Amino acid sequence: MVTIGEFLLVVLAILAFFLLLAGVGIFLLVKLGKKAAVKAREATTKLTTHVNAMGTGDAAEVERLRLDLRREVSLTRQAVEQAQRQGWGLGELPRLLADLTAQADVHDGQLGMYAQQRRVSPYVDHATLDRLRQHQAKLTAMCARIRADLLSDQVQHTGSGIEELGSRTDLEIEARRRPPDPLDEIDELYRRSVEERKDLS
Repeated sequence: MVTIGEFLLVVLAILAFFLLLAGVGIFLLVKLGKKAAVKAREATTKLTTHVNAMGTGDAAEVERLRLDLRREVSLTRQAVEQAQRQGWGLGELPRLLADLTAQADVHDGQLGMYAQQRRVSPYVDHATLDRLRQHQAKLTAMCARIRADLLSDQVQHTGSGIEELGSRTDLEIEARRRPPDPLDEIDELYRRSVEERKDLS
């Protein structure tokens, strides 16, 4: 027969197990909630930028600059990641992209600050806006140069592969042809010589 002490021990073990499960569940829910909050904040920021970019004036122009910069950096990151997946030797390009992304984030923050100030204040700082435009042009030009270089490498790799494939195709087709029959060649030579004699006579 089970004693009360053993029964309590089993109940306490089951209770401890459920408490452990509840603790793990709460931990996972909190972690998931934090990730969801970060994603929601990012989505809200992107949506706000898109909405603000639809307007007119300097603030809307600056918001459009932010969207352009984000798109350029994203396209460049995708191109570099694709080149890495294909095993190309990229040298310091991934590190350069990381530095470029960090600088683009700083510039994005400056553009956001300028747009916010421009929306609430009637005074326009044209000198700062011109400098922001210049920095924007330089950053987007660097992204475009990186992508153009990677595309050129990709086209060169593809061209080499196509040339090699063409050579292999020629060899395979040649190997599949039936070798000429020597008797047929002799018959052809004899026929030509007879025709040449007829022409001469």
